[in-house]
Amino acid sequence: MSGTLYGIGVGPGDPELITLKAHRILKACPVVAYPAPDDGESFARSIVVEYLSPEQKEIPIVIPMRVERFPAASVYDEKAKEIATHLNAGEDVVVLCEGDPFFYGSFMYLFERLSGEYKCEIVPGISSLMASAAALQRPLAARNDVLTITPAPLSDEVLLGRFNSGDAIAIIKIGRHFSRVRKLIEEAGLLHRAGYLERVSLETQKVMPLSEVGEEKAPYFSMILIYKGAEDWIKSLEIPNSESAS
Repeated sequence: MSGTLYGIGVGPGDPELITLKAHRILKACPVVAYPAPDDGESFARSIVVEYLSPEQKEIPIVIPMRVERFPAASVYDEKAKEIATHLNAGEDVVVLCEGDPFFYGSFMYLFERLSGEYKCEIVPGISSLMASAAALQRPLAARNDVLTITPAPLSDEVLLGRFNSGDAIAIIKIGRHFSRVRKLIEEAGLLHRAGYLERVSLETQKVMPLSEVGEEKAPYFSMILIYKGAEDWIKSLEIPNSESAS
């Protein structure tokens, strides 16, 4: 009998934000796989490192972090075959996913390759979007507000269209696009409505009004939240300006 493939969300970074179900499955699985860069440690693994045991087998899924497009499909093909050998041997395999497995998560590419042959279970996690709203202390959206999630690499024209059409906007994957995105937000007249968040839930978390951020680029794990809907949250609630690096 083959093993089960689990995709578990481990949250935005704080180890205490992993769910009880994800924790139980992680502790029980003999094989643990996780995404990793080629120039440092795996963030997903670092979140749950205190829950891992020396007896568990580990499978790093290394995707080079490069500006130019890398043929990641070949990496997922190779790792799917490696994971399949464990499943065929009757071993359960858990794949760690930052945030939530199906919210811009890399696990979906393994799921696509393996779910047709093996039993799969998805355990949702707390996404950075939800954690950012909590850190900003401002609701994302309410009533009939339209929430728009927009990747920063999109073109200027598309981004401005999203800014104009949404009532609440979350901008993700900012990185080297920060300066351009900030200028577009200012052009749209929304700078005073935008909050900037970086490394949410970690000790190095930053939360501040976007207007106070002077950097030319931002970390990959950063987000901008804008609200321009029907609620009066902008006037009634100040954006907390917190910067911690303890």
